[in-house]
Amino acid sequence: MNTINGIKETCLYIHDLEGAREFYGSVLGFQEISYEPGKHVFFRAGRSVLLCFNPEDSKHKTSPPAHYAEGNQHLAFEVDPEDYLQTMEELIAHGIDIIDTVTWKNGQESCYFNDPEGNVLEIVPHGVWE
Repeated sequence: MNTINGIKETCLYIHDLEGAREFYGSVLGFQEISYEPGKHVFFRAGRSVLLCFNPEDSKHKTSPPAHYAEGNQHLAFEVDPEDYLQTMEELIAHGIDIIDTVTWKNGQESCYFNDPEGNVLEIVPHGVWE
């Protein structure tokens, strides 16, 4: 399937959707594109979409098909290399603890932090996977 050229959307399963609206919208600055209390909140993240579903609602859906997850999920947000340190400083300024940093084989560093639900998020400079 060589026609697929990216991941358009990804999702997290979050019980506290109001907390997600505050964290992803106000703190990380993502544009909210849809909100249904008790069901979901969706955000635009660059050219991608972050879907935050209430797992108690989404596991009972029939269309689109039921889906949910439990536990700490992980996803990474990409930034331009020259914006990496500023992005990390902005997280710290918002009171977000950086829980780990990793220097990869190519010499680039990424940092990890948690959202209020406990999901493990990462800031990755463009080029880490190239």
